[in-house]
Amino acid sequence: MKDALLYFSTCFILLQLGNMRANELKKIEIEEVLSELESEITNRSINFNEALAKMENALQAARKQLMIAKKTSRKVDLLIEQQRVKEKIKEIEALYLSDIAKIRYLKGLQIIKILYEKTLSLDHHFSTVASLNEINKITNPNNYSEFIAVKKTLLEKQDKKSGFNISELLGANIYTSIIHSFVSLFTNADTSVSEKEASLQNVECILDFTLRMHSDLNTIYFETAFLQKSNESVMIQLEQLFKMYTQPIRYKTALKECRENDDWSIIRENLNLYLDTLNSTITHGDKPSKVRAMQINLQFPIDRLLQFITQYNAFIDQGSKFYEKFGIMLNSYENEQQCSSKIPLEYQTMKNNVALSIEKFNTAYKPIEINGSKLKQLLYGINEYE
Repeated sequence: MKDALLYFSTCFILLQLGNMRANELKKIEIEEVLSELESEITNRSINFNEALAKMENALQAARKQLMIAKKTSRKVDLLIEQQRVKEKIKEIEALYLSDIAKIRYLKGLQIIKILYEKTLSLDHHFSTVASLNEINKITNPNNYSEFIAVKKTLLEKQDKKSGFNISELLGANIYTSIIHSFVSLFTNADTSVSEKEASLQNVECILDFTLRMHSDLNTIYFETAFLQKSNESVMIQLEQLFKMYTQPIRYKTALKECRENDDWSIIRENLNLYLDTLNSTITHGDKPSKVRAMQINLQFPIDRLLQFITQYNAFIDQGSKFYEKFGIMLNSYENEQQCSSKIPLEYQTMKNNVALSIEKFNTAYKPIEINGSKLKQLLYGINEYE
């Protein structure tokens, strides 16, 4: 029994550690990826420069010896040695570019992964901010019990000769319903002035809130729907970018399935196979055009990633401005304090959601800042100080 408990306890702890590790991975931001990119490129550049320096010293030594050599056989040997060193330098440079391409490619893949998580989170966020049903619920007085009670009382006291009913369609409309109720209230001879004042006082905050905020809240709904549609477009572009990005290494699974199957290790394996072929071609030194083509095949998707980042930044800037406007609109209701007991809780919830959204646009969804140095690293795999 104790062994069983120990087993399940251990499994539980390992599961929790796994969840903690997953949460840590989710918190990785693009700034960290770019920082890692800079560090890895710098370290690889140091190793490259050291190896290159040795070869250049060897080449310089061969040149000096050639100048003082007397025998023809010795001169021939030194010329052969010079050529061998030159070819080795070309090989070292090409292998260095191959390593840099791998670093850039994998970091670009990490950026795509992070951006996809952000767009998925944004999609969920837009769908939960407010639905049309929620907007209708809090902006139509016909959904408030106090207003319904007044309408019912007026209907019961309606003058059969001069009174009139409106259709169910118009009765559900905020404007025609209010107009009909006001007309019925003020023209009803069987209702005293004090009763009319009491009825009006009971619904005045409801009518004031719904009439003032109806248009603004509907605007928030439709503009949020527009942002969600735009986010879907961004997601489609990102999925197309991923397809283009992984095409050179012959990975054919779509981004959505790759994420669901946690297929990132397979992509790395495909990349390693691609680079093995590239490095083998470099070492043989007989197909420079093939080497160049394979290098370009890895560079091109990274260029497209940078273009996508520009589009993503523009979308986030747009979303941030929209939500700042939503915040101003929601905070514009002048009688909020006076009518606090009648205003629905959903209104305050919406205000809190929008305030939280503004914060998220400035933190979790914020634009990706890539300065000139980082741009050079992503595009060309070099830093400012090389």
